[in-house]
Parts: sequence; C-alpha cells; structure tokens
Amino acid sequence: MGRLFGTDGVRGVANEGLTAELAMGLSVAAAHVLVEADPGHAEARRPVAVVGRDPRASGEFLEAAVVAGLASAGADVLRVGVLPTPAVAYLTGALGADLGVMLSASHNPMPDNGIKFFARGGHKLPDELEDRIEKLYRDHASGEPWARPTGAGVGRVRDYDEGFDNYVAHLVGVLPNRLDGLRVVIDGAHGAAARVSPEAFARAGAEVVTIGTDPDGLNINDACGSTHLEGLRAAVVQHGADLGVAHDGDADRCLAVDSAGEEVDGDQILAVLGIAMKEAGQLRKDTVVATVMSNLGFKLAMRREGVELLQTAVGDRYVLEEMKRGGFSLGGEQSGHVIVLDHATTGDGTLTGLLLAARVAATGKPLAELAGVMERLPQVLVNVPDVDKSRVETASELVSAVAEAERELGETGRVLLRPSGTEPLVRVMVEAADADQARSVAGRLADVVKRALS
Repeated sequence: MGRLFGTDGVRGVANEGLTAELAMGLSVAAAHVLVEADPGHAEARRPVAVVGRDPRASGEFLEAAVVAGLASAGADVLRVGVLPTPAVAYLTGALGADLGVMLSASHNPMPDNGIKFFARGGHKLPDELEDRIEKLYRDHASGEPWARPTGAGVGRVRDYDEGFDNYVAHLVGVLPNRLDGLRVVIDGAHGAAARVSPEAFARAGAEVVTIGTDPDGLNINDACGSTHLEGLRAAVVQHGADLGVAHDGDADRCLAVDSAGEEVDGDQILAVLGIAMKEAGQLRKDTVVATVMSNLGFKLAMRREGVELLQTAVGDRYVLEEMKRGGFSLGGEQSGHVIVLDHATTGDGTLTGLLLAARVAATGKPLAELAGVMERLPQVLVNVPDVDKSRVETASELVSAVAEAERELGETGRVLLRPSGTEPLVRVMVEAADADQARSVAGRLADVVKRALS
C-alpha cells in the first residue's frame, strides 16, 4: 500500500480516493500526534484546531468529517470557512492553535480535493510527523480502538468569522507602502482568494477589477487562475490596468501579467522582490532560495545584482526547508509559490501580489521594466515515457550525451534530467540562449534517453 501523504498533503478524487471516512480518521490521528508533538501544549487546557477550505462542493462534506474527527478526539474547533491555505496557516499561528487543517486540492480540477495539516505556529509538517499520523491512522483503521473522551471532554465547534478580517489586516499591515494610483486586475480562480485578494488590494489603496471571483463550488480553476492566464491578459489590456494578479485554487501561489498582458512568472517575481528586499536590507544573507527548475536567466540576473542563489529539489516544501535551515528570508518556485518568511510560513499568493504591486507603486516603474531585470532564456521540456527512470544517472551513453550537450551550451545554457516522482518517465529540460538550439539539444537528448533507458 502506497504512502497516503504526497508532496503537499493527502489528495485524491473526493468521495472516491478521498472519502469522509479517511478525512475523519486522519483528523483524529493528527489531533493525537500533533498535540503530543507540541512541547508548548499545556495539559490543563483542551487542544484547539483551525479548519478552513476552498469553495469546492466536496469541501462541504469533507469539512464536516474533519471537524467531527477533531472534536471526537477532544479538540476544540475554530471553523474559518472559505479562506486561502496561507490564511489557515497564519491563523493557526496567530491564534496559538495546536494544529490547522486546510481542505483543498490547490490547482487541481474540481473533482479532486485534499487535506493539509499545519503544526503549531502554522508550519507545514515534516515527513516524520506525516508518517506518524499515517501509521496511527492505519493502526486504528485496522481495528485498534481509539481512546475517546465523553461528556464534557468532547471538543466544541464554533465558527470563527473574524478570521477573514484578521488575515486581510495582516496582509495590508506588512506592506512597505500603499498602492494608491494603481489599477489591478485580480483573477481569483473562483477559489479560496475570491473575496480575500480583492479586499486586501482595495484596502491597500488600489483600484481593483475582478475576474474569477464568483465561486459556485463547481467552477474552481475552470479556465481561469494561475494555470489559465488568457482571461487575465485580456482583462488587463481591456481595462488599461497597471498589472494583473492570478491565483490558484487555494491561493498559495501567484503569477502576474504586465500592462501589455505579458506573463510575469515566479522567477521574475522573485527577482523583483529579491532586489527590493536587498535594497531595504531585508534579504537575509543576500540570498534567494529557488528550485532547480528556475530559469538560468534568473540565476544570471541574481549574480549580476549581487544576490546568491541556492537551489533545491522541485517542491515548495524543499524551498521552505532550506530557508529555515539557512535562515533565509525569500524563496520560491517558477510556478509562483513565493515564500516571504518574515510574514508567512508558507507560499502566499495574495501577499506576493501585494508586494509586487507595492514595488511598482514605490518605484513608479512599469512591471515590465521591473521584471526586465532578468531575461528568460528559452526553456524546452520534453517528457520521455515508458523508460527505466532509475538509471538516469548511471547509463553511460546518457551520461556522455549530457556532458556533450553541456559543453555545446557552455555558460549560457543548461541541461536537467529529472525522473518523474509518480510515473515511469524522464523529463528532459534544456535551456539555451537560442530557442532553436534548445529544441535541437532537447530532442537529441530525448532520443538518447529513449534508447538508453528502454
């Protein structure tokens, strides 16, 4: 039986792989493990859990199951309703709760859903705690009875409606300057930020135009949001906006477009924010953390600006781990997960968009000019299926082909071969100063992968 927890919680098709029974059982297990693992928990009081969700229809019954599981384990539950993942993380910390639970499948299509747990302080769980939760869940699912409180020992449940205002106030409060004079288009992906993001931008002084902010439980991520920028591009141009901001379903990421409707990706956002934080003396150790998928143009730009780049495996959790280990203040991914550790414990798409807009307002420069600090080198990605991905680093023919490609590309190019974590395929990524060269080298390497690893 495979591991339930993936790189970002437990996900599956709601009511199929992700059932109410699973949600309830995991929540009971999480309540036990996370309270026991919390050295600051006082035995004299009852543990407290914060529970939020995105607007998916399935989130309604899954929320009920999670709340039931937590309360049955003796935890008091603060139900914050539809809020972004980073809001649940923030409120978990701000309210001194023992754990937080977010129900969302992020950018996945509507039929999917997921469960993500946060420890005290609003921090994502390390593998060790996830493994303990999963083991405890499986032990009890196979027949071992839970120790259950009764009478006054069961948890109490109440709605915490103040969570919305508390979170928005936090976002606006950390901005270095107001956004007066800016017109911003926000695409909420019909998701968890549909109310939060427009409200935060408006309170910060921006004139706000919205699209993708009418969730009905079924339309989340449907041809909108950070995975479908076409509507945002058109709206920015149509309304003569200074910039546009797009979120995903749970709003832990942000992509942007400039006034001409051109995409500004996560690498470019990191570059803009990194330079701003360095100028303000807030970029600790003058270092930004990103993944190996970051464009080479980002690395070259940071070197030119006197900023060191540390790269991790793909996944925002690995970026966050490195940031905590090294004491760094800024990190993120090309996909738009940006972590500003002084103000958030996880990627926060609304905060990222606000900080980006604040930089535009403070400098008086168009977003296109700010993002132009880095040149995105052509990047070609080819997936090679049905191969033995375990031999990527040992097949001699492939090792030789990669070395030859790297010599050909020199300082202005890069080769990356990544075995898929879930499928029998290898991803071939090539960057070069010239798009035709990138395509040519990627095609040749894909042929070698197919031949050498079949």
